[in-house]
Amino acid sequence: MKKYRADLHIHTVLSPCGDLEMSPENILAAARSKNIDILGITDHNHTGNAWLIKEMAEEYQVLVLPGAEVTTREEVHCLAFFSSRESLVQFQHFLAGQIIRIPNRPEVLGYQVLVGRGEKVIDEIDYYLGSSVDASVEEVAEMVHSLGGIFVPAHIDRHKNSLYSQLGFIPYGLAFDALEVSWRTALENFLGTHPEVNGQRIIRSSDAHYLPDIGRITSVFLLEELTCDEVWMAFRGENGRKIVAA
Repeated sequence: MKKYRADLHIHTVLSPCGDLEMSPENILAAARSKNIDILGITDHNHTGNAWLIKEMAEEYQVLVLPGAEVTTREEVHCLAFFSSRESLVQFQHFLAGQIIRIPNRPEVLGYQVLVGRGEKVIDEIDYYLGSSVDASVEEVAEMVHSLGGIFVPAHIDRHKNSLYSQLGFIPYGLAFDALEVSWRTALENFLGTHPEVNGQRIIRSSDAHYLPDIGRITSVFLLEELTCDEVWMAFRGENGRKIVAA
């Protein structure tokens, strides 16, 4: 098995909280300069920039997992990843149909920019992407898995927008492929105070909104080769593929 470094929680200029320097080319260049092999593109409640970055990533020798960071009805943040364009488009239809539409005020809430090749701005989203979707954690997980995707509750150690902050516990029977612990927390300490998480698959991610934050913490994937199929096997613990959290 080979070791591949992964940062699976990256925001682009599409997220209202993402810096305007978080363009596809800048993100990929930063990842390559920091020896990151796998990136997750996870804008808030929208997948609009993700596939373009995946297409561009080959020339940077980076594997991109396109997806989104979904805010559920309970205000829980969850990461979703997809391996095909068709499944990503279907998930975007789900998000667009379920999000609570609040008009965006870019001068107050932040710009939400869709970009094309050459760093060209092609559109802006006029509703606020920091809102929530009208679907529960369980319903989002079910939708993600119905499309063959990977579902990961985000930054479960945080005191805001996490399973623990919003619900107080991990719901019994919630179908997740891993749990994310943020860069802010020492994993050993978190596991010591949350023994129910011991034995679960853990990823560590930067939740980068600014270029310097990319790769501030990473996970290691043990794979035979750098492909989505191999990454999916690691999320499922199949055939010796593994995820090692820092």
